[in-house]
Amino acid sequence: MQKILIIANGAAYGSESLFNSLRLAIALREQNDAPQLQLFLMSDAVTAGLRGQHPAEGYNIQQMLEILTAQDVAVKLCKTCTDGRGITSLPLVDGVEIGTLVELAQWTLAADKVLTF
Repeated sequence: MQKILIIANGAAYGSESLFNSLRLAIALREQNDAPQLQLFLMSDAVTAGLRGQHPAEGYNIQQMLEILTAQDVAVKLCKTCTDGRGITSLPLVDGVEIGTLVELAQWTLAADKVLTF
């Protein structure tokens, strides 16, 4: 089984970068020969992992993350990035965890492909 790591940096609703990375992740999981997928959020993308999002209109990042974690996609938020934004101790979307740069390094070495957004 192919292993794909997606690293996203864009703000949850500030640009469509994170949204597009999640759209691709969902599409990859829907393939007949779905890869093992891991998602690591860094920089402003870590705010996407916060529970309780209620966007006025358009896409819902929390809902997209819940779809992925329900499909056994590992989703981690960079601890340094969450610490820097003061959100490390806030409630996270179900299945989303805080991760470290060491874990990202391990995921990167184990991946067949690494995609960045």
